[in-house]
Amino acid sequence: MSFPLPNASIDLSGQVALVTGASSGLGYRFAKVLAAQGAKVAIAARRVDKLEALAEEIRAAGGVALPIAMDATDADQLIAAVAKAEAELGTVTILINNAGIPDAQRAHKMSIELIDQVLDINVRAPFILACEVARRLIAAGKPGRIVNIASVAAFSYTGGGAALYSVSKAAVARSAEVLGVEWSRYNINVNAIAPGAFASEMMDGMLSRMGDITQRFPRQRLGDPAQLDSTLLYLVGPASDAVTGTVIRVDDGQGGR
Repeated sequence: MSFPLPNASIDLSGQVALVTGASSGLGYRFAKVLAAQGAKVAIAARRVDKLEALAEEIRAAGGVALPIAMDATDADQLIAAVAKAEAELGTVTILINNAGIPDAQRAHKMSIELIDQVLDINVRAPFILACEVARRLIAAGKPGRIVNIASVAAFSYTGGGAALYSVSKAAVARSAEVLGVEWSRYNINVNAIAPGAFASEMMDGMLSRMGDITQRFPRQRLGDPAQLDSTLLYLVGPASDAVTGTVIRVDDGQGGR
């Protein structure tokens, strides 16, 4: 299954988007989609070579892309990434908090180091980034959109491992809810997308450990990242002006409710 970039449906010219975890998977797709709508895109991750390749793709298509090396466990680098994006592209008006790592272990077998890493990258980093972007938007008197990438794991856990991942994604979803309320007076909308099982590097690792999980799904397929385009564009576009503090679940009916 393969989907092209969407036809331009919203005008994001004049907007500056910062996409974290952009070196692969959903973040890679999100950066290309936002650039295709006219946004200047700052792409942040640890793997600079992957970012450079993505930036070249975006530029070749006529877009603007700025690669930023960023370790999501380092608070100074998180703040510096926002500052660099603003210095070179303008005030960040769209933040896509996509960086995250899996947890494939039983809770009682996890090392303290792994616990800290999962919480640092999945919870602490997106919260710090959201606060830094919001702080600058408020100071500039500009509206903004923040989209956290959560997971259906935030709402359901079957006990097969990855308990902390579930906890961390519940925190990501809850952050969108509470920050959406707190910053609504500043016209900063904060929402979350909770995808189900979509094709990505992270999912490749899960499939190698667990086998073909799609056989348990009603439609027996993984989602294609392009199937999230419409939800992403809705949340950063004018049609969702009154939508904030909301979590949208996009899981192809893979699980119960």
